[in-house]
Amino acid sequence: MLFYRPLGHISALTFDLDDTLYDNRPVILRTEQESLAFVQNYHPALKGLQNADFQRMRQALRDSDPEIYHDVTEWRRRAVERTMLDAGLSGHEAKAGADAAMENFASWRSRIDVPEQTHETLRQLAKKWPLVAITNGNARPELCGLDGYFDFVLRAGPDGRSKPFEDMYHLAARRLNLPLNEILHVGDDLTTDVAGAIRCGMQACWIKPENTDLMLALDGRLLPHVEISRLASLSALI
Repeated sequence: MLFYRPLGHISALTFDLDDTLYDNRPVILRTEQESLAFVQNYHPALKGLQNADFQRMRQALRDSDPEIYHDVTEWRRRAVERTMLDAGLSGHEAKAGADAAMENFASWRSRIDVPEQTHETLRQLAKKWPLVAITNGNARPELCGLDGYFDFVLRAGPDGRSKPFEDMYHLAARRLNLPLNEILHVGDDLTTDVAGAIRCGMQACWIKPENTDLMLALDGRLLPHVEISRLASLSALI
């Protein structure tokens, strides 16, 4: 545990989800593969769809609606619906197909291998402090056994703009009825988690990814209060 700033009083902790509480890379890879296969098999007109085609549709949607990226779930749903419409499905068929594709996506997206160390650390921390999840992604803690640790979960889109914008950080403080400077945010991303939290007045703990050096990181604009290499190190704060 390395300290770069004086750590003040802590009354609550907020957590990023992906790559902070578990390794998100294999989950995303498998989910993208299964999601594409589902859409390809949904209707004969979609059989030849490739991932590159879907990514072009996502980019076209963002070009026409730049703010859509704040809600990655709705962005994906609309991309699937538009893809189905372009393939010749009716409006009703495309909506039903997009809804079905998103149910399939949610199922695979939440098949997360959460380490037992994560469960144990969160159990210990939750005995002392309120815990909150703040995510830019679309993993659902209730589907992977993590929901019981958090007082509530905030998601980019429904709950405000994505990190590093301050919307969800401020909303967490209001719902916790705490000043921002008494909340420690924990995350792996130096921009969205560390810089975002510090700029809005919170304290920040950086979980350092493997083979990363804070002094060499391109996005290390602001120093965290504390750096750790594994989640379990947070138990030392109890």
